[in-house]
Amino acid sequence: MSNENFNPLELLQSKFRYPFPTLKNPHADLLQEITENQWIDGEYFSLYENNPQIRKKYKKTKTAHIAAQWFPTATVERFKPICRLMLWTLYNDDLYEESEPQEIKLVRDQSIAILNGELNAKEATIPLAAMLNSLRQELLEFIPEESIHRFSKMINRYFIGLETELEYKKNKTFPSITECIALREDSICLYPFLQLTEVETGVVLPLEIHEHPVIQRLQALACHLVTFFNEVQSVMKDEATGSIYYNIVKVIQNERQLSLEEACLEDLRLHNEDLKEFVALQASLPDFGIWQEAVVNWVHYMSMVLSGWKNISTKLARYNAMEFPNAAELKEKLNQL
Repeated sequence: MSNENFNPLELLQSKFRYPFPTLKNPHADLLQEITENQWIDGEYFSLYENNPQIRKKYKKTKTAHIAAQWFPTATVERFKPICRLMLWTLYNDDLYEESEPQEIKLVRDQSIAILNGELNAKEATIPLAAMLNSLRQELLEFIPEESIHRFSKMINRYFIGLETELEYKKNKTFPSITECIALREDSICLYPFLQLTEVETGVVLPLEIHEHPVIQRLQALACHLVTFFNEVQSVMKDEATGSIYYNIVKVIQNERQLSLEEACLEDLRLHNEDLKEFVALQASLPDFGIWQEAVVNWVHYMSMVLSGWKNISTKLARYNAMEFPNAAELKEKLNQL
């Protein structure tokens, strides 16, 4: 099958469909302004002081607008730490995507220790220490220490996923499809956000609900669905930057010897299977007694992450298509940084 005329972004628009509502937080513009002026060009200016291009790119990523689709009903105060986390994921991914796998362990240990209040940000050696410390202080206004610990465990999972990706990139080897889905489930960094629905709703659910297999499965499926969508969206960029070893589409292509279009369609099939399971589980949740309404609500919020991600990311892709170069130019540009 020929790849000529095949446009992955058209496939995303027409075939990746979500039967969930799409809402957007009305404070997106305000928080985007804070993100750009108080954070990127303010508190965190020194990180990229000599690189205005990177700062410009970060502003164009519109992190507050992404967060606004995932947390549509949060008040300004509750929305702020979520937007700070969204910016942190952007900075952290970029800072370490070319690192040696062993370097990640120190970053991971210090990041988790700061979030858990076990390490003073001033004593830390990582560049994002202050950002994580501010995040901890803001979260503590709304959720208890045990929720922060659960959140930091999910950040830990993200770092383990990141480390695994770097191993594959360094060795220029592909995982199996199953291994890749498992590692992307962690490295996509959605788990931490799913914990923060508590910040938005003000309802802290007990541990037994967080540990319930159905709730854990729904979160895993949400991570898979965002990943399957993401892989098709970023496949061209990943080809340009040598990040193909952990893009599920490229892994499918490698394992099954398929064309790019066939691999994207297989990714879509896997996506639709998981979507079907998510919808079925959502429709038949177990009885959680007094927590039933809060759990139904949480799963409803999880579902809006999926429709919201499609909504904002396809807009951003179009919005940034004019700004960002094609694969060959991108590679050249990256080599100059």
